[in-house]
Order: sequence, then structure tokens, then C-alpha cells
Amino acid sequence: MARFLIRDKLHNILKMAKELNEDTTLKLSIKTLAGIAVLIFTLVGMWFTLQADIADAKELPTPADPEITRMEYDMKDQLIRQTIMTTQEDVKELKEDMKRIEEKIDKLR
Repeated sequence: MARFLIRDKLHNILKMAKELNEDTTLKLSIKTLAGIAVLIFTLVGMWFTLQADIADAKELPTPADPEITRMEYDMKDQLIRQTIMTTQEDVKELKEDMKRIEEKIDKLR
């Protein structure tokens, strides 16, 4: 049943395609015409809004390259050095802990 419906629809479409010429009339409802008009106005409005946004973006100042001041550099350098010193102290503590653990293991043998 569905096969026959599809075949009939295709037959009608092909028949319509053969009949399209200069004398062909097209019947559209007012509702359809209004929908097409709204769609066109929406697309045109979006286009002009996009163009205005692009023009505004071109006028905006470009962000300047961030310059690192001497004070910032010194503070970062000090932080890095402090981190290194803290890490060194932690490593020393870990080495001492390892020695104590090794001594305990040796005593258990």
C-alpha cells in the first residue's frame, strides 16, 4: 500500500515537473507569502546587524602587549627562589626519613 502511495506521489511530481513553463501559475496563500516576507526581513536584519558589529569591532582598540614591570619580575623571581628553597628542605627531610626507615629495616633483619 505504502509503495503505491509513494509511486503515485513521484508520478505526480514528475508530471508537475514536465508541466512547468512560462504559463505555469503558482498559487500561494497569504499566510505563506507573509511567512516568506518575515523570513526575508529577518535574514536582512541579521545581515545588517552583523555588518554593524563587524564595523564596531574594527574600531575597538587592540589590546596592548602586557609589559612586565621590574617589581613584578622581582616578585616572581623571589617566589620561584622561595619555592626552590622549600623544595630543597622537603627533600632533606625525606632523605632523613628514608635513613630512619632503612635503619629500622636493618634492625628487623
